[in-house]
Amino acid sequence: MGDHAKQKRERRLRAHRRVRRTVSGSPDRPRLCVYKSLSYIYAQVIDDAVGRTIAQANSSEKGIRERLEGGAKSKSAARLVGEVVGERARGEGVDKVVFDRGGFIYHGKIREVAEGARSKGLKF
Repeated sequence: MGDHAKQKRERRLRAHRRVRRTVSGSPDRPRLCVYKSLSYIYAQVIDDAVGRTIAQANSSEKGIRERLEGGAKSKSAARLVGEVVGERARGEGVDKVVFDRGGFIYHGKIREVAEGARSKGLKF
């Protein structure tokens, strides 16, 4: 990993630790955690009180990949991941979440995941 890439990763991890000091999922309001790699976008709804993942979705899943037009790392993929995780969370009885952007800026793909989840009825 080059110096610049290493600095960017460290900055993101510092921001994530800062966010995680205040953001924690509970049984009545679990945490919607988002991560984006260079290839895929991941989202999961986590109850931090017991350390259990309630629902998850990512752009590498077969069902999601088949519905994509712009590729697994596009904004449309991010919105679709948000919609799928929103549907799955609602199916588990979750309607309110706290949003954990994972140290990423709330812009672009991270924002699309949030808007996709909101469109399926999750409240932030």
